[in-house]
Amino acid sequence: MLFVERILALAAAAVVATCLGVGMMLLAFSPPRPGGPFAAFTGPLDMASARQIVETEIAQTPEYARFFARLRETFTTDYESTLKDFATRLADTKTEQSVDYYLSEAVRRLRQSRGALAAKAEPDAMARVFTKQLEVLQAVAGEDKKMCVAFLYGATNQDFQRFAAARRPLIAAMATAGLDAMANGKAKNIAREQPNEADFKALEQALKARGLGQTEIDALLDGKMPDPPLDDAKMCAAGQTYLEVLRTLPEASRTRIYGLALELMAKS
Repeated sequence: MLFVERILALAAAAVVATCLGVGMMLLAFSPPRPGGPFAAFTGPLDMASARQIVETEIAQTPEYARFFARLRETFTTDYESTLKDFATRLADTKTEQSVDYYLSEAVRRLRQSRGALAAKAEPDAMARVFTKQLEVLQAVAGEDKKMCVAFLYGATNQDFQRFAAARRPLIAAMATAGLDAMANGKAKNIAREQPNEADFKALEQALKARGLGQTEIDALLDGKMPDPPLDDAKMCAAGQTYLEVLRTLPEASRTRIYGLALELMAKS
């Protein structure tokens, strides 16, 4: 595989949480919660009432409320446009969305509008994004190895949706790490070069030093799945090793790889 193609595959694989919005979008169509804020309103629903419902639903989930408070503080226009769209959808459809949808959709919108800023953040702020992604992957692995592999490659199912809804503090922490990196990138605006061949070789050598074979490395870095494929437990473990190894690379190499991954995440 050509170097450019391979580094793109690397970055796509590194951003294990890119699938989060896709997986949790399916939660948007769950029925209204019995006794939820929507139950207090009957008849026509104006925008002010619709926004009150949305804000009440978010406020009743403290982990997510903290994310939205941080969003309002750091990117006020994004916060306002997002809440306006949520309220408009509710007023138009009279269908209350899940609070998990509100978080995942807010993250998706922010990633598209501001995500590239995260690649300009300080090293520690970028590293926290990947640390939180690893924590999610480890938690998924503890539940189900097959779900772990699906999550690693961006495919989610009902099992993952239930997992995400049951692990809101973990999901919120990952979302907030991304938001904080964007805010830091806006403030610091650090320019970085793209990863080079030496960075890529250093990563591959580090993976081998951790016991990964070439088949596993190719599956992670090039997206080349062997036939027959690796079993779920081995692939899940390899994915965790991959993110663990990334943070052990020399800072210059690590931040270049992180930066490219965050740039591509913003375009996903």
